[in-house]
Amino acid sequence: MSTPARPSALAAHARALSARLGGQQVLCGVSLELRAGELCALVGCNGSGKSTLLGALTGRVPLQGGEVTLGGSPLAALGARARAARVAWLPQHPPSVEGLTAVEVVETGRFRFAEGKEALRREALRALERVGVAPLAQRRFEQLSGGERQRVLVASLLAQQAPLLLVDEAANHLDPAQQLELYALFGELVREGLAILSVTHDPSLLHFSDAPTRVCGLQAGRLQFDLPLTDPALGQHLGLLYGVRVESLVRAGGRPLWALERLP
Repeated sequence: MSTPARPSALAAHARALSARLGGQQVLCGVSLELRAGELCALVGCNGSGKSTLLGALTGRVPLQGGEVTLGGSPLAALGARARAARVAWLPQHPPSVEGLTAVEVVETGRFRFAEGKEALRREALRALERVGVAPLAQRRFEQLSGGERQRVLVASLLAQQAPLLLVDEAANHLDPAQQLELYALFGELVREGLAILSVTHDPSLLHFSDAPTRVCGLQAGRLQFDLPLTDPALGQHLGLLYGVRVESLVRAGGRPLWALERLP
């Protein structure tokens, strides 16, 4: 398995993670490094273990074997606030929220901070502005569209101010323009020194981050490849992973996009 060159600061290290859920083996010896200044995309078919891996990196999924360290500290030894200071997580299916405004939802992302109401509100509004939904601040969360809710949740993720972001299909509910804006934002955050692990079913979106990017393929709970986005062999690996034919198309700037076809 080819491994790309990586920046220096290690945000998280997963070593030989194994996990069982509902009597099924869902992670099988997965090892992964996540570093500052890098976007890592996690791809794979439904049921391959992607969400489970993110859950293991936050301590929400119990491990059968292996270890996770965050910023050099064992995850198992960290309390809730210490974990929140190292990693922020946006699940694929966030819990329902009722009775809160958008800005109040974002404020919940800052639970680890001991700060007054004025500072709390200021940082929450700043996060909403960064995601482009500041005008929604006083709207009730349950009254927002699916795409608006998703962007508010991304703002809550940013408000936590953790050096590592785990996002599970964050482009859900977003229209195409908003998807591109989201990955452009990820690129900005990575260039500012954050580490991001993003689950996606559309690797072509990764090109719009314009940041150092790896793609890791997961199949049946096992890591199949770990390649730079620019690796010429990536299209072939994606085809094998998904069981489709992948044609590489070169866009301006020399980075490939992929066209998918079903196999005969």
